[in-house]
Amino acid sequence: MPGECQRGIKTAILALTLGAAGLCSAAVLKVEAGGSIAAAIQAASAGDTIEVARGDYAERLVIDKPLTLRGIGRPTIRGGFSGDVIRVRASDVTIQGLIVRDSGIDQTGQNSGIYFEPGSHRPSVQDCDVVYNLFGIWIEKADDARIQRNTIVGRRDLQMAARGNGIQLYNSANAHVLDNHISHARDGIYVDLSKKSIFRGNRIHHLRYGTHYMNTHYSVWENNEVYMNRGGLALMEVRNLTVRNNIAWSNADHGIMLRTIQDSIVENNIVAGNGRGFFIYDAEYNTVRANLVTGNDVGVHLSAGSGNNKVDGNDFIDNRQQIKYVASRDVEWGKARGNYWSNYSGWDQDGDGKGDVAYEANDVVDRLNGQYPLLKLVLTSPAIQTLRFVARQFPVLRAPSVVDKHPRMRPLNEDWRKWNDKRPHPGE
Repeated sequence: MPGECQRGIKTAILALTLGAAGLCSAAVLKVEAGGSIAAAIQAASAGDTIEVARGDYAERLVIDKPLTLRGIGRPTIRGGFSGDVIRVRASDVTIQGLIVRDSGIDQTGQNSGIYFEPGSHRPSVQDCDVVYNLFGIWIEKADDARIQRNTIVGRRDLQMAARGNGIQLYNSANAHVLDNHISHARDGIYVDLSKKSIFRGNRIHHLRYGTHYMNTHYSVWENNEVYMNRGGLALMEVRNLTVRNNIAWSNADHGIMLRTIQDSIVENNIVAGNGRGFFIYDAEYNTVRANLVTGNDVGVHLSAGSGNNKVDGNDFIDNRQQIKYVASRDVEWGKARGNYWSNYSGWDQDGDGKGDVAYEANDVVDRLNGQYPLLKLVLTSPAIQTLRFVARQFPVLRAPSVVDKHPRMRPLNEDWRKWNDKRPHPGE
């Protein structure tokens, strides 16, 4: 027993010693209004916290050691319209509670509000306003980023092509981009050559693309809202994505683009009032289910051999053209549950909730309209209506189509009418 007591005392003393050493190694440095943040960074040791009081600081900062830079009362750091406002060259840097503004506008130099250089792993930017910069937050070859609850507004005084992106993520892994509000940049979230990341709860509007996302696999897009952009979610050259519970509305071109995408799940999204709800191009072996597609000029634009997808349990309601599809063979959707089509003219004689005759999205007139867009000017003419009637009577004139053999008679989404007022927006 005495030996055990001695060992216990020694362990307790060691723990207290290590704890005291840890406390001593992490200091809090304070910068008052009118002081120098750069001087505090230079004086700080790795692991320290620098607290910046409310005020206006005309500084361009370089952070080259692990530390936390925290604003108290939302101080403003102004870059003087040159270079980056904050450039980070170390891992484990947290930037929190600041207004970061006025970078340069050199596209070649990638001028940014906050720039994380390659190797700056575990970066964190939280609760900041990153405004009036070329690029908002740039992350390159830095893993485990946490970008949360920031407001990012670009240079709306510049032409769209001259702006940078709100968040730029390149060649990085395991990023969490959560609950940010992004507007008036070029693209809201630009992602390339990355993997295993989560994009959740972001509001993205008044941009070219809400997201411009390429070559980034095994990731999740969920609970984001993209609206009033030229294009909403653009997901390209990817595989193994989960795209769920997003809302894409009033985007001039498309709500959600699925281009060259495989082995992904796209479910429970609301796509309303866009030029094209879904633009699906060269997409195979995906599951597209339980989405509400309503009030778009075109519900789904399907092209480039996009077969072998499971498209089931979706509601296609009041799109001016449900499907735009030009191909050489039919594509069958709704094999398990059936989709709902608001313009279905069949019946349900046995009362099982599914139509007794197949729904076909395209006829020969739709095919001609896809090839000759000016035809839409006379779509209501008696001659065009006669052509539709004749094509249905003579299968030799039948056009390849999306076919749903047992369409549902009622939509799954009962509150679809709340999206009736969303219509394509011209963007900027």
